[in-house]
Amino acid sequence: MTRRVEIEQAVPGLREYARDATRLRPVPGEPGVAESSVGGPLLWPADEAWPLCTDGDHYLDRLLTVETVWRQRRIYAAAEARAAATGKPYEVTDAERAELPGNDYSEPHAAARQAIAFVPVAQLYRRDVPGIDWPAGADLLQVLWCPLDHESTGYNPRVELRWRRAADVGATLESVPQPAVVNEDYLVTPCVVRPEVVREHEYDGLLPDRLRKQAERWAARRGLDYDDDLSVAPGWKVGGYASWALSDWHAVDCVACGSPMKLLITAASSEDDGAPRTPTDVVIGRGYSLYVFVCPQDARHPVGTAMQ
Repeated sequence: MTRRVEIEQAVPGLREYARDATRLRPVPGEPGVAESSVGGPLLWPADEAWPLCTDGDHYLDRLLTVETVWRQRRIYAAAEARAAATGKPYEVTDAERAELPGNDYSEPHAAARQAIAFVPVAQLYRRDVPGIDWPAGADLLQVLWCPLDHESTGYNPRVELRWRRAADVGATLESVPQPAVVNEDYLVTPCVVRPEVVREHEYDGLLPDRLRKQAERWAARRGLDYDDDLSVAPGWKVGGYASWALSDWHAVDCVACGSPMKLLITAASSEDDGAPRTPTDVVIGRGYSLYVFVCPQDARHPVGTAMQ
């Protein structure tokens, strides 16, 4: 029996504030369009236009091409592999360094003043992620974002969803448009996923005071921290609860109908399985998570987001 289940038996009132979430546990790999993935290729209909961002409210800082980001990551991965194989300190060779952009290098900002192609963030098949409230007939969720910061979304990427029935896709898009420039932190390294259902409990700041104190005392007696060990699970996940540790809680309501929105997916800066990992190479803010919320009345309404 896990601690997350034990605490519900010891503090019965906590069951009202419990939900299952699916940790995705991404690992760099080569997923295909028929698989769930983070950052992998999408099962995209050939007759459907790939989304482009034309909002024009991009906050522009350091910009790189997609090719530059992939090359940079390959060089760093090769250096890490050499260090692991030889036991020598991590070091980039002079030849490799010559291929890397300088820390202050940026592509011209004018490159971001054109339509920017969205990039894949996640593809999730219904069979792999229990707990999502799927629209009728849908068995495939695709998450994409514009790989640049937007002032209107709190200096985060702009997110779009596609809900599909995989069997209806038919012929698929052969060539996916690439954005002219990206914020390197928003270009997702393709990862296979290893879904795991976990129990979560509401963020401590949103529990009734008496219940929060009971839960924190129970955790402390076992050398645990309620917030870190028993509340919101770390890493990329589907469903569950959001942490509001960066700011006070604020409502995330649907802009189309005003309904309170429900957490759909979390894009995290790192995983934590005893030691932090960064398999996706995504960085949100200064190492936070981006929570993507969906309208419970109509999942095709515009999403809501919050960085925490």
